[in-house]
Amino acid sequence: MNVAVVGAGAVGCYYGFLLARAGHAVTLIGRPALVAAVRSAGLVLDSAAGTDALPVRATTEGSGVAGADLVLVCVKSGDTETAGALMAPHLGRHATILSLQNGVDNAERLAAVLERPVVPVAVYVATAMAGPGHVRHNGRGDLILGASEASDRIAAAFAAAGIPTTVSARALDALWGKLILNCAYNALSALTQLPYGRLVQGEGVVASMTDVVQECVAVAEASGVTVPDDILATVLSLSVSMADQRSSTAQDLARGRPSEIDHLNGYVVRRGAALGIPTPANRMLHTLVKLVEGRAGGAVQG
Repeated sequence: MNVAVVGAGAVGCYYGFLLARAGHAVTLIGRPALVAAVRSAGLVLDSAAGTDALPVRATTEGSGVAGADLVLVCVKSGDTETAGALMAPHLGRHATILSLQNGVDNAERLAAVLERPVVPVAVYVATAMAGPGHVRHNGRGDLILGASEASDRIAAAFAAAGIPTTVSARALDALWGKLILNCAYNALSALTQLPYGRLVQGEGVVASMTDVVQECVAVAEASGVTVPDDILATVLSLSVSMADQRSSTAQDLARGRPSEIDHLNGYVVRRGAALGIPTPANRMLHTLVKLVEGRAGGAVQG
């Protein structure tokens, strides 16, 4: 396939690397520093298997999606509409668009801009950028892909590239499950700059996470979403399977960049307010992260 990755951050670079290694033609669309690094030294991946580099195309232009059979949209939630407008004039009629983003409404928002279907994808991977064009894989990598005419074919191609992929008609439930994980970890990891394994050892952290999860579950169920009974156990187990991972929100604040907190805890707060469900734990985490974002420079010292 010809694959375009819109938003070549840690998630986009990781999956772009695996697909390129499997023989697909990959084009990364990202920031100028990323493009310069990839053109100079290739796309670099650090993983448990070692360090490797691959030559891939890279551009800052939306025209990079032209001719793509598959487009992976990996931008931050706040950039969804902007990315859609950037790529819309260049998309081929038969391209399949996947939203590999945090939050639960990005596929819907992107579809509204593009005026065509977008397949939601729940992403379970621990990655971070070690530098422009240099991604570090810390754990997992599996996907839950929403159902579409092309989903089974795409899932097979992903599996052949070493990306465990499940197709599900209940992808929205999976996205809510991922949202709950993010609401429990992202803000706390960001405010402390701690990885998950150390974070949960802090006094009162597990109890605070439990409050956050209970609020999220109440909002999800009131929204008609099915949440597994063992969601709290799943949340806490992440501190073992991704012990060394700092949240994407932590990485954003450390770099002085806007985070996705409005689309994580902030989304739960807004949805809870609309449904008449109190969400004080989520509101406090959202408020604290927004305060840090608003500071001069926005960076947290680790």
